[in-house]
Amino acid sequence: MVKIYYDSDADLGVLNDKTISVIGYGSQGHAQAQNLHDSGLNVVVGLRKESTSWKQAQSDGLVVKTVAQAAQAGDIIQMLVPDEIASSIYYSEIAPNLKSGNALSFSHGFNIHFNQITPPEDIDVFMVAPKSPGHLVRRTYQEGNGVPGLLGVHQDATGNAKQIGMAYARGIGCTRAGVIETTFLEETETDLFGEQTDLCGGVVSMIKASFETLVEAGYQPEIAYFETLHELKLIVDLIHEGGLANMWESVSNTAEYGGMTVGPKIINEQSRAAMKEALDRIQSGEFAKEFVLEGKANSPVLKAMERREHEHEIEVVGKELRAMMPWLKPKLE
Repeated sequence: MVKIYYDSDADLGVLNDKTISVIGYGSQGHAQAQNLHDSGLNVVVGLRKESTSWKQAQSDGLVVKTVAQAAQAGDIIQMLVPDEIASSIYYSEIAPNLKSGNALSFSHGFNIHFNQITPPEDIDVFMVAPKSPGHLVRRTYQEGNGVPGLLGVHQDATGNAKQIGMAYARGIGCTRAGVIETTFLEETETDLFGEQTDLCGGVVSMIKASFETLVEAGYQPEIAYFETLHELKLIVDLIHEGGLANMWESVSNTAEYGGMTVGPKIINEQSRAAMKEALDRIQSGEFAKEFVLEGKANSPVLKAMERREHEHEIEVVGKELRAMMPWLKPKLE
C-alpha cells in the first residue's frame, strides 16, 4: 500500500539545531534553499567561487560559502548540482569534509543508484524529490501551498534518516501537498523513463513529426505550428487538472472520436517496443554509462543535438509567432 505523508507526519523541529548545506543554486537549488530559509531553518549555500549565482544567493538573504566550506559546516548536505558533475564535486569537495552522523541528501537518485557516489556507512543518505520544476517549488511555497514529493531512504546510519527526510520535505513545502514513500531505484528508473518516453523525448518527437507531416503536405508552417505545438498546452492543462477523462469530456466529439481511433495507431506496438527498450537500457545501467561518458567528454553529442533542435523550422516559426503573443514568456528557473 502506498504511503503518503503530510505536514502532521513531519516534525520540523528535528532540524532546528542542524545546518543544511544546499550545494548548487540552479532550478532546484534556489527554490529549496529559499524555502528552507523561510521555514526558519539554518541554511548555507555551497557554490564555486566563480559562480555567477554567488551574488544572487546573497541578495536572496542566504549565507554563501565554497562547496568545501559548506560541506564542512553542514549537518545535512543536499546535492542539487547536475547529475553529470555531482560525482566529481562529491569526491573532491564534499567527501573529505563529511563527519560521522552527517546526512547526504538528493532530489534525484541517479548518482546513488548507479554507483557514481558511494557514501561512507556512518552517514544517513536520503532523497526528497519534488515532482515539479524549481520555480514551481518556490512559487507554490510562497502561495502557502506546495508540490507533491517523493521520499526515499538509502542508508539509515543514525536511525533518524526518515525523520530528517520528512522534516526536510516539510521545510521545502512538499508535505503540504503530500509526500509518497519510494526507493532510490524506483524514483531513478521511473523518472528517467518518463523523461525519455513521453514527458520530454516522446512528446517533442511527436510534435516535430506532426509539424513536419503537415508542412511536407503543403500546409503553412504557421498553421502547422498552432495545430501541433501551441494548442498542446490546452490539452495538457485539461489532463493535469482532471485526468484523461476530464480531457475527453472537455473536447469536441470530433476530437474525441478522432483521437481515440487514431491515437493507438500513432502510439502502437512498435512504439511500445521502443519504450520497453528504453526501460531495459535504464534498468541495465546502459543509459547511465552512456550519459556519464558523454558528460566526461564535455557533452559533444548533446550540444550537437541542441544546435539542431534550435535550427528546426518549428523553432524558427515558433519564435516569430510567439512574438505576436507578448503574454507568453518562458518561466526561467
